[in-house]
Amino acid sequence: MIRTVVVDSDTLTRYGLTMLAGAHPDIDVVGETGSAAAAPALVADLRPDVVLIDATLADGDGIALARRLRASYPDLGLVVLASEHQDDVLFRALDTGASAFVTRTAPVVEVLSAIRHANVAATSFTATGLLDALTRRRERDARFALSPREREVLTLLRDGLSIPEIAGTIHISHSTAKTYVSRLYDKLGASSRAQALMTALRTGLIDYQGLSTTPPTSTREWLA
Repeated sequence: MIRTVVVDSDTLTRYGLTMLAGAHPDIDVVGETGSAAAAPALVADLRPDVVLIDATLADGDGIALARRLRASYPDLGLVVLASEHQDDVLFRALDTGASAFVTRTAPVVEVLSAIRHANVAATSFTATGLLDALTRRRERDARFALSPREREVLTLLRDGLSIPEIAGTIHISHSTAKTYVSRLYDKLGASSRAQALMTALRTGLIDYQGLSTTPPTSTREWLA
């Protein structure tokens, strides 16, 4: 019997997964919650074999929760659920150490397969479309051809740092930092930080984790 916990903010999804498991004698949903905050205590109390986690919980980041659970339970099966197939979410799940990635619209057999895989191979990642996603990432990398330093600067832009702050963080001159930012804009076909970040998000060069929600108050503050 695969003891399973469901962490999903949508009540209907939790109910549906419970009913789905009930039709298969090898899977038993022993607990459920819609809260990222409540999930760690529930897992600690119930000691499931597999946890299904929604990537976008109402009170937190589901993939960050998966990372926390992986750090605490190296052999725990972790299945990440997503509303739709997005390469950036898939790769975040992979990098987190999840066992499987499935979408809410996946066929029943795919969801069951993900649970069973996570139970027997917790540290081996599986996802429908993984090969296609890897191909798209290679094509993206070839298209933009960012250097390691440019990727570092892009990450700092995502985090909301101004050019002077970027220069200080990676120990380069102000003019060199401006040059790196200008090169990024050129490669991404952008004329502003916002456009550059939107392109980078859309193409998977960066993800939403860490994206600053409190950017500098003016263009002058970004560039000064």
